[in-house]
Amino acid sequence: MKRILVALDASPRTPFVRDSAADLARRTGSKLVLFRSVGMPTHIDESSVTHPAEPLRDALKHEAEADLKRHADTLAPELVDRTLVQIGVPWEAICSAAKACDADVIVIGSHGYGGLDRLIGTTAAKVVNHADRTVMVVRERK
Repeated sequence: MKRILVALDASPRTPFVRDSAADLARRTGSKLVLFRSVGMPTHIDESSVTHPAEPLRDALKHEAEADLKRHADTLAPELVDRTLVQIGVPWEAICSAAKACDADVIVIGSHGYGGLDRLIGTTAAKVVNHADRTVMVVRERK
C-alpha cells in the first residue's frame, strides 16, 4: 500500500478519522492525502453574497485548505503526501479524488446515524457503494 485518501469534514469525529488513517499509514508505510470536499452550504449569510471579499466558492475552498493544513500540521511530516480540496458532491468528489491520486484505500468516518439516513444513505455508505477501491469506514467507540 502506497497512498491513503483520508476524507475529512468539519465534524467533531474528524481527529479520530485522521488519527486512525495515520495509524494505518504508519503500519503499512503509506502516505496520506488529506481530502476535503466542499459543497455549497444550505444557508448563506447575506453579506457573503452582497459584499463578498472574494467569491463564496473561493472563500469556502480557502477555509477548507486552511483546515486541512491544521490537520496536516498535527501529523509527522513523513506521513503526509499532500492535502487536496475539491468542489462537489462529497461522495462523488471522494471517489473521484481517490482515483485521481491513485489511492489504494479510502478512509472515511461514520456518523452512525439512523432513521432517514439509513433509507437515503450517508456519504460513507455512498462511497462504499460507488468507490472502485477499498474503503475503510472508522467509527469511534462509545
